[in-house]
Amino acid sequence: QVQLVESGGGLVQAGGSLRLSCAASGGAFSSYNMGWFRQAPGKEREFVGRITKSGATASYSDSVKGRFTISRDNAKNTVYLQMNSLKPEDTAVYYCAATTAYFAIATSSYAYWGQGTQVTVSS
Repeated sequence: QVQLVESGGGLVQAGGSLRLSCAASGGAFSSYNMGWFRQAPGKEREFVGRITKSGATASYSDSVKGRFTISRDNAKNTVYLQMNSLKPEDTAVYYCAATTAYFAIATSSYAYWGQGTQVTVSS
């Protein structure tokens, strides 16, 4: 079982950047494909992107493609979400999650979740 803790959220102006981190403990981090999700007030939790166990492949939702980048450092048991060109509509609580499934974009495919970190983008 793996525990996940996100950090790095905050308040940023539109056009700015933030980097979120998700530190894992208690399990074999390199055995898990990792995902990032977000949830805005009153909305469903939505897929942002994912990265494979080795870090070789990442994919993104259309809403963030070209602006966000996911990476991981298996030696540090950490996955990152670099967010550039932020927009007010990116405002949400961001969650990292772990899965053994491949090509997983549904929340139900992820067994382990962090507590989330708030990102607020002002216009």
